[in-house]
Amino acid sequence: MSKGLILVDIQNDYFTDGAMELVDMEEAAKNSQELLSYFRAQKFPVFHIQHISNREGATFFLPDTRGSETHEWVEPQGNEPTVVKHYPSSFRETELENLLKAQGITELVVCGAMTHMCIDTTTRAAFDLGYKCQVISDACATRDLVFKNHKVSALDVNAAFMAALSVPFAQVLTTSEFVEQ
Repeated sequence: MSKGLILVDIQNDYFTDGAMELVDMEEAAKNSQELLSYFRAQKFPVFHIQHISNREGATFFLPDTRGSETHEWVEPQGNEPTVVKHYPSSFRETELENLLKAQGITELVVCGAMTHMCIDTTTRAAFDLGYKCQVISDACATRDLVFKNHKVSALDVNAAFMAALSVPFAQVLTTSEFVEQ
C-alpha cells in the first residue's frame, strides 16, 4: 500500500491579515509542515492543492495574488506537484486522481483548510474513489460559522467535522499520533 500526503489550500489568504483569516491557521500550518517533513524524510509522495477562485464575486484566492500563493512553510519542492482546483473537492475537474494512480497511491493523508469545506469534500470524494484516508485533525483549520443566528465556534466546527469523517470516511488522528504510529 502506497501512501501520499495531500496538503489542501494552505495559502496566504487563510493566515493573519489574509482575505479569509482562519482560526488557528498558524498552528495547523506548523503541524502540516511537520507532516510534510516526515513525508519528505520517508520519500513518500506529496501533493499540494491550490485553490484559485474563478467564481464571480469571490473575495479570496483571487488569481495572481499573494493571497492565493501557497504559504512559505509548505511550499512545494523538487517534483512535488501542485494541483490547481476551483471547487471544494480536490478531485473535481483536476488531475489529482491521475497523479495518484500513476504513483500507485492507495492511502491518503489529508490536512489543510478549511475543515468544513475542502477537507471534508476532498476526504469524502477520496473515500468514494476507494482510497483509505487519514485526516490529521490538528493540521486542519476552519472558521467560526453562523447558522440561523447561532454562532458555532471554529473549535466546534472542526470537532464536528472530524467526528463526522471518523466513521466511515477516514481515520482521524493528531499529528503526533500519525508520526508515532
